[in-house]
Amino acid sequence: MGWGTRSAGILLGCLLAPLAQAQVDLQPFLKRDVLETLKISPTGEYYAMTVPLEDQTILAVVRRADKEVTSKIHAGSDSVISNVWWVSDQRVVVSVAKKYGSRDKPYPTGELYATDADGTKRRQIFGRYGLDGTELQPRAAYLIDTLPEDPRKVLVGMYALDTSTPSTRVERLDVLSGSMTTVATAPVRRASFTVDAARHVRFAHGAGDDNVSKLYHRANEDASWALVNDEAKTGLVEWPLGMSADGVTAYLQAQRANGPDAIVALDTVAGTRTEILRDPVVDPYDIIYADDGRTPVGSFFMHGKLRTAFFDEKSPTARLYRKLERAFPGSSIRVTSGTRDGRLKVVYVWSDTSPGDFYLFDTTDNSADLIFSRRSWLDPATLAPSELVSLRARDGLPLYGYLNRPREGRDAPMPLVVMPHGGPFGIADGWEINDEAEMLVRAGYAVLRLNYRGSGNYGRRFQHVGARQWGRTMQDDITDATRWAIEQKIADPQRICLYGASYGAYASLMGVAKEPELYRCAAGYVGVYDLALMHKQDSRDSQAGRNWADDWISDDRATLAEVSPNLLAQRIRVPVFLAAGGKDEIAPQAHSERMEKALKAANVPVETLYVRTEGHGFYAEANQRTYYTRLLDFLSRHLGGAKAK
Repeated sequence: MGWGTRSAGILLGCLLAPLAQAQVDLQPFLKRDVLETLKISPTGEYYAMTVPLEDQTILAVVRRADKEVTSKIHAGSDSVISNVWWVSDQRVVVSVAKKYGSRDKPYPTGELYATDADGTKRRQIFGRYGLDGTELQPRAAYLIDTLPEDPRKVLVGMYALDTSTPSTRVERLDVLSGSMTTVATAPVRRASFTVDAARHVRFAHGAGDDNVSKLYHRANEDASWALVNDEAKTGLVEWPLGMSADGVTAYLQAQRANGPDAIVALDTVAGTRTEILRDPVVDPYDIIYADDGRTPVGSFFMHGKLRTAFFDEKSPTARLYRKLERAFPGSSIRVTSGTRDGRLKVVYVWSDTSPGDFYLFDTTDNSADLIFSRRSWLDPATLAPSELVSLRARDGLPLYGYLNRPREGRDAPMPLVVMPHGGPFGIADGWEINDEAEMLVRAGYAVLRLNYRGSGNYGRRFQHVGARQWGRTMQDDITDATRWAIEQKIADPQRICLYGASYGAYASLMGVAKEPELYRCAAGYVGVYDLALMHKQDSRDSQAGRNWADDWISDDRATLAEVSPNLLAQRIRVPVFLAAGGKDEIAPQAHSERMEKALKAANVPVETLYVRTEGHGFYAEANQRTYYTRLLDFLSRHLGGAKAK
């Protein structure tokens, strides 16, 4: 006699009961941090820091002597301070980005604001709208160089907002008056620029409507631009990271046909390239610069942990980092800023179980004094480490990801939540604290975060083999990782669910449609489920957007129905939870409504949470609490883990 539904349900209930006793306190993960970034002024008199609020981040300038806030800059709701520069002893310039929801990726608006440290001479120096809401000229700018020798001037790349593929030029901008003088024009649209130590514009990198990258160089300000790399011909992208002090050597990040990117030194006179740094698995994660903030000297690499590598291990910057790494073993180190005399450095120290601490390091006596601890209420001893995992996809492609699981009870298979990241292209999970993973671990689950093909950090080929593979080989990678976790005795095969946001939500619903026997449930947060609707949305604003959608989603809309979860609901056999925001322009609520309608028509159990005032991810703490309470309750009923308090 076989197992009936009732018998299987009784057995599952017995298995789940022991897990459902504890409750998860959401407050540590909903509580906003006091600050995000911190930089010291050239004289050491002030700190400039970014402070997160509910739907924006602001800049606060704090006098170091008495911790008094002396100036603030805020750009309104849905805005973040994306970068901060001390352009003189007293003046701070910030750039602004927009972010329409907690899961939205900030995009630069081209606005620049400035203030003196004492709160005077505060003004918007670039952007479409002034601080009083009046419309200015429709132009945007990004800062290229702070020109330390001139306390009033900076170099900016400037472009008009009246086209999706603008022509860009370099201007010398007065940060007090806002007046400008043109320095250089670009030979390519949507250009970014690189200057040498003499502040001469030497490189331009950009792309037109075709999204094909071009890199140009010129020997001096009077020379003509020469094409250095054309992606259309080489099939690869190169972009400048900076130049050596003598202006002869340029450092480029260069894609390779196979494997990760390399950092190469380009002799701008001879035209020869020399590879100087390359990890066998991952791309350069972030560049390390010398004290001048513009000369590259090394790179971070994210694989398992975050490691540093330098062009010259005997350089002053390398020696400083090695000293700090010995002082803070097991942690990652970043020097965020320093005083002009080189004596004081702000050092950020963090890990996969530490939100991070800012220290003031005195290079004369090697002392490090704590300035501020981020999210001090989180105890590193209680957080789940991010364990590097590696496997191979069914076609042999190497895959990497991270596993978070409770510190206790690892001897036996446990319920697993497979959590694909959003994006999807160019984004990657890493060695870090992931709040959602930690919530789920505290509920008693193991959490698998896979960097499927199409993700960033593993080279051009790895990303490009994901092109037009939504619901196909990208989805197979997630399936293969789930089966790997079962084979490794990490996951209980009867207690596995998919959960993700944005593209991760798509992959979660597509996963239960494609593999109806593998998962017990799926949850999608601010997801896209109708690819024809998404393609139309991404194509409407510009030809470049249309070309991107064709290249990365599909140029044959007829095939999109084959991989749209809302049209595959009849294949889904497990319960689903959907959440969306009514103001979401990235993944409009219509996607979730179509998915819900299709699931109900297929008699699939579906629960929903729609919040009309939220965008691409909920901002308000009350809405976040409601959402995560519902999510943990949903997972508890199907996997047996803890609910929220």
